[in-house]
Amino acid sequence: MIKEETQTVMTTDAPLITLRNVSKFFGDFQALKDVSLDVRLGERVVVCGPSGSGKSTLIRCINRLEAHESGDIIVDGITLTDSAESLEKIRGLVGMVFQQFNLFPHLTVVQNLTLGPMRVLGLSEAEAEARAMKYLERVQIPDQAQKYPRQLSGGQQQRVAIARSLCMEPRIMLFDEPTSALDPEMIAEVLEVMTELAESGMTMIVVTHEMGFARRVADKMVFMDKGEIVEVGPPEQVFTAPKSKRFGAFIKQILNH
Repeated sequence: MIKEETQTVMTTDAPLITLRNVSKFFGDFQALKDVSLDVRLGERVVVCGPSGSGKSTLIRCINRLEAHESGDIIVDGITLTDSAESLEKIRGLVGMVFQQFNLFPHLTVVQNLTLGPMRVLGLSEAEAEARAMKYLERVQIPDQAQKYPRQLSGGQQQRVAIARSLCMEPRIMLFDEPTSALDPEMIAEVLEVMTELAESGMTMIVVTHEMGFARRVADKMVFMDKGEIVEVGPPEQVFTAPKSKRFGAFIKQILNH
């Protein structure tokens, strides 16, 4: 369990993240088509949809790993542009966990976690190590601190990757199919950490096909197809009575898989 006290999740009327009429192209291919979405402080949003629907592109645009061509993305009052100041602010606000763990193989677990806080935030080595151990406790693997990534299971490596993002103390966490590269027996341990993180009040956008996790955790489900947001709603509504035929067919396919 998370060692910190669980907070009551508070959402406010003002969106923490706003996308308005966002479009994104890769050459002639339009990956996002006029996408609009609001995410409020403390809200947990799960994005799902078939392969190639634009899910990953959507969240990669939110932290400017991909630049959108038109529309506006505003994160905590900051409009995303190519300016160095804008990028620095956004990267400080937004943490991201990918399908692959992207850990430095030549560094120990704790060294992987202290690198960002020391170089970007200016923490001393002692301060960074204290913070690293705090978040390794939070993801339930403090005993792995001195090991190298190759000595860990896939599930443990993904938990290290989550702790690494938390060490930057972001306001928002983005997850891009964080369990898709894991063996089935390791998926549950990562979803448990993500569930506890959600319950602590973190604002989260999660791209996943794990519908059990979505039903337990999400405040809002977003279904995408062909670069568009087709349906948005609370989990119980969209699971029991989806408004679009495309979402209904997708849910049926996933649940029967």
